[in-house]
Amino acid sequence: MLGLILTLAVQATASMALLALPMVAPAVGAALGMSGTFVGYYISAAYIGAVLGSLLAGSLVPRLGSIRSSQLGLILVASGLGLSCTAHLAPMLVGALVLGLGYGPITPASSHLLAQTSSPRHLSLIFSLKQTGVPLGGMLAAALVPPLAMRTGWQWAIAAVAIACALCAVAAQPLRQRLDGGLQPGHRGSGPGVLAPIRQVWAHPPLRILAICSLLYSAVQVSLTTYTVTFLTAELGMTLVAAGLASSVCQFAGVAGRIGWGWVADRGLGALRTLALLGTLSLACCIVSTLIPATLSTQALLVLLATFGAAAIGWNGVYLAELARRSPAGMAGTVTGGASAITFLGVVAGPPLFGLVSELGGSYRTGFAMLALPLGWCVVRLVLENRQRQA
Repeated sequence: MLGLILTLAVQATASMALLALPMVAPAVGAALGMSGTFVGYYISAAYIGAVLGSLLAGSLVPRLGSIRSSQLGLILVASGLGLSCTAHLAPMLVGALVLGLGYGPITPASSHLLAQTSSPRHLSLIFSLKQTGVPLGGMLAAALVPPLAMRTGWQWAIAAVAIACALCAVAAQPLRQRLDGGLQPGHRGSGPGVLAPIRQVWAHPPLRILAICSLLYSAVQVSLTTYTVTFLTAELGMTLVAAGLASSVCQFAGVAGRIGWGWVADRGLGALRTLALLGTLSLACCIVSTLIPATLSTQALLVLLATFGAAAIGWNGVYLAELARRSPAGMAGTVTGGASAITFLGVVAGPPLFGLVSELGGSYRTGFAMLALPLGWCVVRLVLENRQRQA
């Protein structure tokens, strides 16, 4: 339980840091003299760093331990946010890379710890509980960063989140000796080269299919969380604070969804069918998002955002638990590092592609229509994979 609480806190803090700048994208874009779509490139730069961080985690986590790896990640995240406080594009993109480099090891580190300390019977629920840290962090960013930016300026709001990351790293120190057992100082991963974790995932068809679907699901998830505030302000006429609060509803639904879907998967639906169901719901929400009028009632909009968040943000825990189940003994951290690198590739491509398609189409609705295509492929592939396993 202690490990779950700590990994949840670390995940939430890191996720809040990752989404802090998108929550004030209109203000930052005005300072840079750019449109709000620039935030897609910022997030892509962060996830390029996260790809490398995830690959390095394959050897880093067994050597340093889950807690020390998480502490190191949080310090890098805080440093990246510090660079992001400037009003110049180049240092902000460098800051995004540093932030991502720290964000990358967070999930492999937590998977390594939870796989060793959790009951296999409740694995989906436990991993889903930990993964609620992602939407919880997004919800905190949506609820806190815009109001703070309105009062102090967006740079001070980003700096406050950086300080929170550093404090979380310090708070984890007393638990390190208790939780970071079984260290392997000489561990060098599953093979030579930084790409060894990816090769290990790609060599096993069940892991490969899960990783490809996670790549596409993550592109949808991060496009949603990155552009929700901008979409609501630019096309539905909401204020920055109102859009931030609406976005927090989406994130809160993701928190509830991750817990609920983990329970559903453990109670008989199974990981693959649960993931296919979530893809279907996300697909439906994408289609509805292309059709909603600017006069849509607030209540209806919140229902749509809640449904979208529960589905598009709720899949990660079920996915990570299935990875851990199918990983060789003691290799959950390494396998998760390789799979996370593949997942992050989808995040790198998703937001800028969403922004580009939206600009070419003259509306963010065009971007949501684009997201429906990969979701449809994933649903079909997961259903076929589940039938093949049952056969």
